[in-house]
Amino acid sequence: MDNKKFLMEMAVRIYQARTAQGLTQERLAELMDVSTQMISNLECGRKAIRPENLVKLCNTLNVSADYILLGKPNIIAISDASDLTNKIARLSEKDRRMIELLVEYCSK
Repeated sequence: MDNKKFLMEMAVRIYQARTAQGLTQERLAELMDVSTQMISNLECGRKAIRPENLVKLCNTLNVSADYILLGKPNIIAISDASDLTNKIARLSEKDRRMIELLVEYCSK
């Protein structure tokens, strides 16, 4: 894949993740402690993101680096999955079976 196409695809994912969180470019920049210009450059596909800023971006937007860089579906963070597992474990057998059926249905 050529570099320009890669940057543009990444730019779209950054924009989508930011707007899904209801953040402006200015607010995202503030939360990441970077310039608004940097966010604008990323969302326009003009500049690549530095590794340390990728980490900040992913943490701030609650997305994975695989999603930003490659477009792979966002995976639930390990701590979130662990919390969910604990909640499901406290359910009755009947309710756990309902959750299992729901997950099976949604993954089709």
